[in-house]
Amino acid sequence: MQSQNPTNVLPTIWEIPEALWCIISEILYNAYPSNRRGRPRCCFRLILDTIIYRFRSGVQWNHLPKELADDSTAHRWFQRWCNDGTFERIWSILILKCQELGGVDWQWQSADGRMGKARFGGEKVGRNPTDRGKPGTKMSVVTEADGGPLGITIPGANVHDTKLLAETLDAIVVDRPQSTQNLCLDKGYDNPTGHAAVKDAGYVPHIRRIGEEKSDNDENGKHPARRWVVERTLGWLSKWRAILVRYDKNWKNYLGALQLACAILWFRRIHRLS
Repeated sequence: MQSQNPTNVLPTIWEIPEALWCIISEILYNAYPSNRRGRPRCCFRLILDTIIYRFRSGVQWNHLPKELADDSTAHRWFQRWCNDGTFERIWSILILKCQELGGVDWQWQSADGRMGKARFGGEKVGRNPTDRGKPGTKMSVVTEADGGPLGITIPGANVHDTKLLAETLDAIVVDRPQSTQNLCLDKGYDNPTGHAAVKDAGYVPHIRRIGEEKSDNDENGKHPARRWVVERTLGWLSKWRAILVRYDKNWKNYLGALQLACAILWFRRIHRLS
């Protein structure tokens, strides 16, 4: 993988940069060509800026700043793009573009989950065991070696991580290369279900055993920990306030927001590699 330039780092993205818009606009306008008659179509770039602002800030749709797009219009397009897989398509194309730059390391992958609040309940919500049984949701993510998200799924907070592993691996949005790939998992996956999911997906398993202590090899750096990158990615995604706390009852809306956030993470890497 090519080295990354630490000085070429984007600040927090609150609106679509020009380089990202050049990629996204082709996807959107091919899927939704302009009408030759009738009212002119709304500005897709402004719609995306509005969606990003809403999920970055956590503000309600009807409390968006007036300089952004109309809240009803933005919400309508957001739901449409969630339902037709537009955000997943954007995410997958950015991964492929990053792969062309040598920026995807498939050799070592990691998976893990994170529980969060679901304020208004809805679909794919369950009792959160870490929040006194209040409604909660979970995101289960698989990443490549540098923490780039490859697949994500969202069940209720009361679903154990190991039961989500097969679904999470199936949710990878691009085709995996035909090469030896290692999957690193914590002790929560050390059970028959977890081992079977890793085997069925064709990975070399690296699962920390229950009761296993940190070895001298780990401390000497001969076998460096590789699971921390997925925890960092979960932290990155939690920087979006409407992702940290789920407000959407419709699970497809929440998943669409996650897919958009994952796509932006890949664009940041493309920017560093360019």
